[in-house]
Amino acid sequence: MRAAEYAFFDAPFLAFAHRGGAAYAPNVGRENTRHAFAEAVALGYRYLETDVHATADGGLLAFHDPLLDRVTNGSGAVAERTAAELVEVRIGGRDAIPTLAELLEAFPAARFNVDAKADPAVDLLADVIGAHDAFDRVCVSSFSPTRLHRLRRRLGVRVPTAVSSRGVVLHRFVPWLTRVLDSPAPALQVPLSARVGRRTVRITTPGLVRAAHRRGKQVHVWTVDDQPTIERLVDLGVDGIFTDRPDTLKDVLVGRGLWS
Repeated sequence: MRAAEYAFFDAPFLAFAHRGGAAYAPNVGRENTRHAFAEAVALGYRYLETDVHATADGGLLAFHDPLLDRVTNGSGAVAERTAAELVEVRIGGRDAIPTLAELLEAFPAARFNVDAKADPAVDLLADVIGAHDAFDRVCVSSFSPTRLHRLRRRLGVRVPTAVSSRGVVLHRFVPWLTRVLDSPAPALQVPLSARVGRRTVRITTPGLVRAAHRRGKQVHVWTVDDQPTIERLVDLGVDGIFTDRPDTLKDVLVGRGLWS
């Protein structure tokens, strides 16, 4: 599938507030909360990024870590707690952990890039998208090819997905093979670089961008917070950036005439 076939990608440049903008001053210590996403929307962001985990009783939370310990006053695995047990847990000691359904309802004009972080979250994510008729508002991704394939089977072609890790490797290292082994996903979501053995290998290259664009796919890069790197990526021709500093990214895009 080509990105042009999806309403999700209809902006001149996709600026994603990563976890609402985790390093943006009003959001420090409050990532992935309704507060953080509201701050991003107040800046004018249409695209929000979150991850999802399943609770022990089938709730679907917008939360990044498998454990509560890093960002909340709770401890232990999200997957081992029920939704009711997590009601009193607070991110940064003050914000409740939102469900994905709550975010879709609270920000009806926003679009969400959602990463399924665990196997039990996959079917729950598909169910929430269907229940909220959010097919045009969500792009789904996962580091796990198995989860991605399951999401595609559940959602069909109505919801865009990101290319799997194997697809990224093809576009980066053997782009000519994508003419034969083309992914159905309309977007590549990639880091600037990655560790391969003992080496750090550049992933976001001109060749990868050219290979993706030949197949009608967009390239979105994560997670970029500094102005020089953002400027360089815009010059490279990428189609979107995930950032923890939505203020910095917005400033660059406004200056480039790419903010919408």
